[in-house]
This record gives sequence, C-alpha cells and structure tokens, in this order.
Amino acid sequence: MKRKQTSYFDKESLVVTELSGALDSNDIDEWRQSLNKVLEGLTPGTKFKILVDLHGFTATNFEAHKKFRVVVPETLAAYGWYVGYLRMFPEAQLTISSQQNIYCVAAAHVHQDETKIRNYAENYSMRNEKFFTDSSDARSWVESVCTE
Repeated sequence: MKRKQTSYFDKESLVVTELSGALDSNDIDEWRQSLNKVLEGLTPGTKFKILVDLHGFTATNFEAHKKFRVVVPETLAAYGWYVGYLRMFPEAQLTISSQQNIYCVAAAHVHQDETKIRNYAENYSMRNEKFFTDSSDARSWVESVCTE
C-alpha cells in the first residue's frame, strides 16, 4: 500500500509526513507537494515539530531515490532546521533560513532499516532529533518535546 501524505496536528504543533510502499518519481513529487502545502499553511511565527515516517518506503528506481533523498533536508532547511545525518556528507550545501518566521524545533525520523537507524541514532541524534524503527515510539518521543 502506498502512503505519501502530510498532516498537521495543531494541538501538538506536529507535522507528520509519511512515505511508504514502492514509490516512483511521481509519487515522490506528490509527497513533496503535500509536505510543502502543510508547511506553507502554518501561521507565521509557528514553532513546529516533525515526524518523518519512512517506514516501509522503497524507491522503485534510482531516479525516485535521488528525488526522495533531498526532500527532507532541503524543505526543513527553509524552516531553520539542519538534518543531523547530513553531517555524513560534508559536501552538502544548504542554506538555513526561515519562511515567515516559522521554525522546526524537533524532528523524529523513522525507517525500517535497523542497521541504518542504529548508526544514525548513535552518531547523529541530538536532544531534539532522534531516529527510530518504530513509528509509535517516534511519535511519542516527538510529542513529548517542548516547542518553547
């Protein structure tokens, strides 16, 4: 089953973006659009948390994977956030900015690859960014992070 959606939960100041199933380049474009639409709809001055749930996602080809891998880092950079795992790639060039004074203040990332997630958790976790293999654990953690 394909999942490529983004939702905002105002009470928790939480953006949940989900990508799952075998997805092609068009699916990635639709997912990016859903993420951008939610973020662009936030009230100026909002501080939000994000759950990036990629559990079960596989790219159907290299083109889809290439498109996918830049969505989260590039999108969140426009909201003041530097994704920790980018430290693996010193050549990565991102400009961190703020759209309408809207800022990401915490991020939880979910993926089914335990080896990858263990590496990310050990090397790139911070007090406000963590990596998980279980979506409900990630949601519980990110909801517990204070946005102030």
